[in-house]
Amino acid sequence: MTIEVMPGDRVRITMEDNGVAQVRLIRADKMNAIDPDMFAALVDAGRALYDLKGLRAVVLAGEGRSFCAGLDLTSMANTARHDRVPLTERTHGNANHAQQVAMQWRKLPVPVIAAVHGVCFGGGLQIASGADIRVVDPTARMAVMEMKWGLVPDMGGYALWRGLVRDDVLRELTYTNREFTGEQAGEYGFATIVDPNPVARANAIAAEIANRNPHAQRAAKRLFGRYLEDSQDEVLMAESVEQQALIGSKNQIEAVMSQMEKRRGEFVDP
Repeated sequence: MTIEVMPGDRVRITMEDNGVAQVRLIRADKMNAIDPDMFAALVDAGRALYDLKGLRAVVLAGEGRSFCAGLDLTSMANTARHDRVPLTERTHGNANHAQQVAMQWRKLPVPVIAAVHGVCFGGGLQIASGADIRVVDPTARMAVMEMKWGLVPDMGGYALWRGLVRDDVLRELTYTNREFTGEQAGEYGFATIVDPNPVARANAIAAEIANRNPHAQRAAKRLFGRYLEDSQDEVLMAESVEQQALIGSKNQIEAVMSQMEKRRGEFVDP
């Protein structure tokens, strides 16, 4: 059974009975380019998902021919400059409004898998980069596009690509805006998995995640949010704190029993 979590004309969320939420960018006639309404809808989607009961994993994809073509420059230019909040204002914790659109996928408590096909340029690439895992069609067209328009990536790209993409490769792609394929994205680090049917592969991964102890999945994501920046001592202690809370818990015991009995786990939701 599938339930509708958030209807809309830019982003739609449904959730399946296994706890996997399907998030779709639905501005297909514009290759899901980001206009002000898309920005707002994406932030609303993040809020809706954050506290969604029973959520185990998220699959993020675009409808139509592409994942996301980046900013809709015409619509953004038509937004009165004096109506915009300064980019330096932190409106969402450590991020501004535009950065939250990409960073929120890392901030969600559950794993997020992006399924990328067609065009994935600029802001679209930064949104996909916010996912824990990116499954990319080998024929996808991708680019760090901002310098073409005299700008820099500023939707969290630099924070998200750290540790994913080799530094000199990222510099070359940023300075030149060279387009690359999904196949190359796997070589560069933008793609986790290259697959000609990215949505199906992303859903298979999400289903596997949904059949694991949800408390352990969330603990693992919290640790991933810390391990690149915290000191070694802090990471070691964080591991111990998370593990101490998991050992002997109802869900941890069920994880062991379901594996031994070769059946699907029956877990209590966080």
